[in-house]
Amino acid sequence: MALRPVQVNIKALDGLSVGRFWAEALGWSVFTPGVTTYVGPVGDFVWPDPVTLGIDVVPVPEPKTATKNRVHLDLATTSAAHQEELVARLRALGATPADVGQGNVPWTVLTDPEGNEFCVLEPREIYRDTGPVAAVVVDCVDPRAMARFWGEATDWTLHEVTDERAVLRSAKGVGPYLEFLRTPGVKTVPDRVHLDLLPYPGDDKAAEVARLRALGATDLDLGQGDVPWTCLTDPEGHEFCVLAPS
Repeated sequence: MALRPVQVNIKALDGLSVGRFWAEALGWSVFTPGVTTYVGPVGDFVWPDPVTLGIDVVPVPEPKTATKNRVHLDLATTSAAHQEELVARLRALGATPADVGQGNVPWTVLTDPEGNEFCVLEPREIYRDTGPVAAVVVDCVDPRAMARFWGEATDWTLHEVTDERAVLRSAKGVGPYLEFLRTPGVKTVPDRVHLDLLPYPGDDKAAEVARLRALGATDLDLGQGDVPWTCLTDPEGHEFCVLAPS
């Protein structure tokens, strides 16, 4: 039994506008299968995508606070010229430069139109085959503990674990990485960005949720009411959802 990460969930006041921003940013398409706006690779709507993590933008009534998200996306580039062009294009689409204390680094920190931070990385060989999203990055206190939990929670393969960093990726060797970085500070408010996980066909969602609780996950009440998905937090309080098989 294991779960697969299938999408990045982003909350937004204007879900369609934020969805269109991310579609333009990644060169993907916008789909509106319901109340949410889904952003995925160009072509017919396929969910879950067999290779990458889609982005599901969910409309909410509350704006983002000034607090930095503890989860963000890193975007891949193939050359210095590509990085420069991508940053310029993103700024023209509505992205804003952000200072999160990064100092003098080779990557560029931006926010989307509603203030969600993300990074445009300098070219790195490890991300040559990820597609436009290089990694989903999670700030944490203990990367080793996160590696233990997420390595058991999902079917992704652990590639690296140190006191500073833990890295996982789909066992198929495709799509973005999931990275846990040791970062000062602790989580104090719910994030605008989180992962959604899905059981495999034939697996029992309730049994998977019970397994996650045994691993250290905690039930989360965000006022979601009676919904087919289950909201949880990992041992450091990062929110995630277990979706119901469709």
